[in-house]
Amino acid sequence: MPTSIMINRRAVLRRSALLSVGLLVGPAAVQGLAAPDTTSPFVDWYRSNIVANQTPETNAAVRILSGMRQLWRTGPTWDTGVVLNQQVLRANMNHCARITRTRTDAEAKRAFIFDRQHQSYAMIGGLGPWAELYKAGAKAVTSITSAPDGTPPAKIDDAVPPGAPAGSALGAGSQDSQLGQVVRLVDTVRGPFASGNPSKFAHQYPRPWRMTPDSKVVPTGATDSLGYPVYRSEVKVAPQLLRQRSTTPAEDGGFPSGHTNAFHLAGLALAYAIPERFQELVVRALELSDTRIVSGMHSPLDVIGGRILATALAAATLADPQNAELKAAARAQAAKYFQDKPASGADPYADRKANAAIVASKLTYELPRNGSHAAMTVPKGAEVLLETRLPYLSAEQRREVLRTTALPAGYPVLDGPEQWGRLNLYAAADGYGAFDDRVRVFMDASRGGFHAADTWRNPIAGNGGLVKAGTGELTLAGSNRYRGGTRIEDGTLTVASPTALGNGDVELRGGTLRLAEECAQVQGTYRQAYGTTLAVTLDAWYRPALTVSRSVTIDQGVTLEITIDPSHCGAFLPVLATPSLRGRFSSIKLLTAGFRAVPVYLPTGLSIRLVPIR
Repeated sequence: MPTSIMINRRAVLRRSALLSVGLLVGPAAVQGLAAPDTTSPFVDWYRSNIVANQTPETNAAVRILSGMRQLWRTGPTWDTGVVLNQQVLRANMNHCARITRTRTDAEAKRAFIFDRQHQSYAMIGGLGPWAELYKAGAKAVTSITSAPDGTPPAKIDDAVPPGAPAGSALGAGSQDSQLGQVVRLVDTVRGPFASGNPSKFAHQYPRPWRMTPDSKVVPTGATDSLGYPVYRSEVKVAPQLLRQRSTTPAEDGGFPSGHTNAFHLAGLALAYAIPERFQELVVRALELSDTRIVSGMHSPLDVIGGRILATALAAATLADPQNAELKAAARAQAAKYFQDKPASGADPYADRKANAAIVASKLTYELPRNGSHAAMTVPKGAEVLLETRLPYLSAEQRREVLRTTALPAGYPVLDGPEQWGRLNLYAAADGYGAFDDRVRVFMDASRGGFHAADTWRNPIAGNGGLVKAGTGELTLAGSNRYRGGTRIEDGTLTVASPTALGNGDVELRGGTLRLAEECAQVQGTYRQAYGTTLAVTLDAWYRPALTVSRSVTIDQGVTLEITIDPSHCGAFLPVLATPSLRGRFSSIKLLTAGFRAVPVYLPTGLSIRLVPIR
């Protein structure tokens, strides 16, 4: 029977089966929703993502991934697609060939584990030292802990292992557990509208081991010793996964990667409930998704598509009013569960530089960029993804964080409808990338968690400025260049890099400006008002704690708090350097026991001499 007839017959049979169970409906019938306007935001009709809907006009997921249609045109059958952008698709396939050609046996085995292990369980590893605590509290288990040598004799699936505690479950765990609400949130985010299959059927972009470097689909040749078709591709499937490989190509598209979709869905759900591990979970999802390429089962474009789909689906599910009580309960449950429990074990994501390197390489896979500089518009509902990570910001402020930390335009697929692919959630967790207007941040320390203390590590640019309000502590650790100035009204603003205060004036109206173990700079004027505190740690290299390029004005009733190593006893240590100093500190509080600080004021600054108390 000709291939095209066989495929059409499969489609008819699948359609008949869907009709028999009432699933083949247009979007107008999905969950009683009115037929959506195809220009509506994804979050408003994400429930249209069912197998029956396979066009951009009927399926919100297919639509947001339609950037793929600029690279590849689906043919009437699975093997008749047309290359529209040879440069990108060649780079895509060459990456697959290079990775599978150079992978080690250990890497192939690791890829097998994360292919066969339940994806929600695999994501628990992103909790690092909290992972074992989570598994115990959620009753989460797996039977896939190692990989065979070579090709296994039969397909291997995950299962609850013998001897597991009563009530144990695969994936994120059991909903009947101490972390049942968290498990339920993960399961809900990975719910009935979260599949990547409708988009796979719609795009019909073959898996890499079925294509040549030029993205031409190679007809099936002879079968190997295991009975699988032999394709003349340079991409090699890991031997441990040969039994998992599909032999029905029409049902086995590569774009988007389903495993990648699942990893990121589970990761973002866990990150909402346990935002203390937000960035580590994002990195974990990217790292596990990359094993799909290492295994030879997917290409970079497949993986990117899976991440885009999951980001939008997670946001839509979390923004859905029907899930408001659940997400709040999951966050509260996780916070209470981990509050007094000591973490144990190593943290594979403790190295921030290594994490950042993974993110930088895996968000785009360095596929060719077209040089577009289109402005970023944050898709509706995306701000919910940061709701627990940046809880002290308003929804509109979280949208600005997403906008100012987004990836540049021009990368393939990322520029698709609504631009979900340009979101950089790892960077967004580190705060703003730019202040385009004055940003007022109110942090209430009494609410605990990130309300009490947080750190922004991004380099912040822009013409706007920062106003720190509320009793909490915000730390600026980036190499900042924002020009609109900094004002502290209450609480503590901690400076953790020399240029953290940007290029504008600094005004301390209330609370404390704390200079960490850095020599901070103010590229403007500095004014400190009544009742405020400047807290400094004096530098062992005799550099001023604070250098101000213009004038310094110190009002009455102002405190200087000093931390200094007693080994500097007798030395004159610079505190403040400026072209013009007006005023003096009313109180100097030395935090070094057994000594007192003798101030030496000059028109151009302040030094102190550490003297023992006799």
